[in-house]
Amino acid sequence: MPHQSIVKQLPFLRRYARALSGTQRAGDLLVQETLQAILDGKIHINPGASPRVALYRAFHGVWQRRVGAAGDAASRADERLQALDVGSRVALLLTAMEGFTYAEVSSILSTSIDDVEAQVITAQREIDRQIATRVLIIEDEWVIALDLKTLVSEMGHEVIGVAPTHKKAVELARSGDFGLVLADIQLADGSSGIDAVTDILSHFNVPVIFITAFPDRLLTGERPEPTYLITKPFLSETVKATVAQALFFHEARSEPNAA
Repeated sequence: MPHQSIVKQLPFLRRYARALSGTQRAGDLLVQETLQAILDGKIHINPGASPRVALYRAFHGVWQRRVGAAGDAASRADERLQALDVGSRVALLLTAMEGFTYAEVSSILSTSIDDVEAQVITAQREIDRQIATRVLIIEDEWVIALDLKTLVSEMGHEVIGVAPTHKKAVELARSGDFGLVLADIQLADGSSGIDAVTDILSHFNVPVIFITAFPDRLLTGERPEPTYLITKPFLSETVKATVAQALFFHEARSEPNAA
């Protein structure tokens, strides 16, 4: 396998190794050990596989002999990952973070596709349990609001209320008893969901997911653009995956600003 094809994959492998092991140092050591094993001919690189699949398979050959060598988790997201069953953590990271298909993961881990799918489902259920929170929905279309409420409830979250206007959104937020906002940008009375979110975030540090039919209004380059943006009409799977990602990786402050 050409040297250049392996080098191109190293940034991705280092990111994955860090998430898997819990620290940058432990991850980099595992990557270095993998490369050394390849250079020494101790690990066979399958020429029939894609460079990325082959490299990750080689890495897992090393990692499986070094499970438990990682240090402390570096963040809340890392701690959550480390709390998962090892097999589920690996399957989740390879599919959700690295973008491998179930078939590719089965090749990397030398297991069946059914086993990979089962491990991913187990991991998602555990993550949903860990990150259960209360949700504020800012949406003036009641059919869509009901869909969103149903989706987040299926994930184990509780909806504190649905706000069709800027004013109502701020009123609902005053309690501070929520951990996520789902917001449209064009509301019933002509008010702005963007302004409502701006007011809320001036007092509370929570992740926000914009769900809108007008994404171009947020992607102008004239202001900080949202991390999480879903375009209407949306797929339920997209909403669920985005909610899980936003909650999983959000690093909340110890205390919100005084309201």
